[in-house]
Amino acid sequence: MATVSYAARDSRTMLRRNLKKAMRYPSLTLTVVIMPLMMLLLFNYVFGSALGTGISGMPTGGGDYIDYVAPGIILMAATSGALTTAVSVCVDKTEGIVNRFRTMPISRASFLTGHVVGSVIQTMTSIALVIAAALLMGFRPDATPVEWVAALGLLTVLTLALTWISAGIGLVAKNPETASNIPMPLTFMPFIGSAIVPTESMPDGLRWFADNQPFTPIIETLRGLWLGTGIGSSAAVGLTWCVALCLVGYVWARRTFKAGAKR
Repeated sequence: MATVSYAARDSRTMLRRNLKKAMRYPSLTLTVVIMPLMMLLLFNYVFGSALGTGISGMPTGGGDYIDYVAPGIILMAATSGALTTAVSVCVDKTEGIVNRFRTMPISRASFLTGHVVGSVIQTMTSIALVIAAALLMGFRPDATPVEWVAALGLLTVLTLALTWISAGIGLVAKNPETASNIPMPLTFMPFIGSAIVPTESMPDGLRWFADNQPFTPIIETLRGLWLGTGIGSSAAVGLTWCVALCLVGYVWARRTFKAGAKR
């Protein structure tokens, strides 16, 4: 019990450190917000009329295009947060602060826990800002409070999973520049899914990939919760992907951190 208490105390200390660091250097946090906002502006105001007309007759389409595209762009805010985690962890590693922490009488788990929890808080704040911007642009969800809680819960689990994977990336990257580049595919994978257009409009091979990659069922679940479209098995598949990615990222990051301590 005492070990758990010490670990929780040290993790809280690391969390405060990372949140203070994020407030002092907000450029990475702003990137998480700015990129999805730019995409939302681009696809709603520049491409919205053409794309909205093209999908209006499809089963998953209909209504204003902002209602269709907003869930995918909001999810993109979660994937963008992966970049900040990878860079932040890598900076600590390359500047030597990790080695200093290893010589101190603190819980070994607290370093990663502080980074991951801090990044989840930052990313969920960014997601809230993107949702607010989407509402100002005309996004009109008709979800009940329970459906809102379910949607935000799913986004939180996804953010946690991507954050653990990004922590592992930060530990293996040789420098912050590499750490910022490796998570880029995660940021743009929602576009090779149903974020912008229904997968029914894609060629067969690309459609198969889009239907079976992790982000499409999550986007469809968010769309169903917020807008009342059919969810089907998407919720179960999307949540399974989130849990699997979270477990893989957690185990990878913890083992990589322990391996670094033995060198």
